[in-house]
Amino acid sequence: MSKMDIVEKEFESKKTPEFRIGDTLKVHIRVKEGDKTRTQLFEGVCIRKKGKGVRASVTVLKESYGDKVEKIFPLCSPTVEKIVVSHKGKARRSKLYYLKRQ
Repeated sequence: MSKMDIVEKEFESKKTPEFRIGDTLKVHIRVKEGDKTRTQLFEGVCIRKKGKGVRASVTVLKESYGDKVEKIFPLCSPTVEKIVVSHKGKARRSKLYYLKRQ
């Protein structure tokens, strides 16, 4: 077992739900402001999944006030509290980058 495997073993305990590209996700993010922390919700369409295990990340795209906002979330990050699938989608591609241009 390599040293990287030992380090990754510590962070693998976090459970994430099964979701696919095209699903609408609600990502609860822990935000620290000064000495207080709060939970912020980011809801959008999953346009990309990348990596496996501890190194996995997901890209979520949402539209707010006419502008499109894209955020990349590492799945095993301590700032991501939980991910909830709010709506299942159907996609025929593995990456939905064309949603950025519309």
